[in-house]
Amino acid sequence: MTLSAVIPAVERILLTLWVGGMWTTGLILAPVLFSNYPRSVAGEIAGRLFEWVSYLGIACAIALLTLAAIRIRRRLWRDARTAVLAAMLVIVLIGEFGIAAELRQMRESAMEAAPGSELRTAFGRLHGFAGALFLANALLGLALVVAGPRPRRDQAGS
Repeated sequence: MTLSAVIPAVERILLTLWVGGMWTTGLILAPVLFSNYPRSVAGEIAGRLFEWVSYLGIACAIALLTLAAIRIRRRLWRDARTAVLAAMLVIVLIGEFGIAAELRQMRESAMEAAPGSELRTAFGRLHGFAGALFLANALLGLALVVAGPRPRRDQAGS
């Protein structure tokens, strides 16, 4: 088996892990947690799950972008799939190291604050924005999965 035959299979596996992790966490695990456990417990567990999905996404994105660089070399930044992967990586980095980090700092104080307080409202808005970014990333990932494997280098032209 040649490297050119292995790379597409590895790309599909990495993309499946990342996108599947996002969809499983966002559509199955988080709703199950919030419907079966107290909000504070569900939020803590869901936050950790989303954190791990983010780390998985960062690792998969770096690997996928590296494989894309090996595979299509000079056309790397003209490739739509590569642009989507790069955008997804940026979204994960902003989500995890910007928004989620801020949410973790605010969480306890916001939950102790009175309903409708400025802190709780700010937490809710930031949480909503984090959710919108996560959904955007999950949809971008789904688009890559639906689009299927990219053409082989010898078929795509130079």
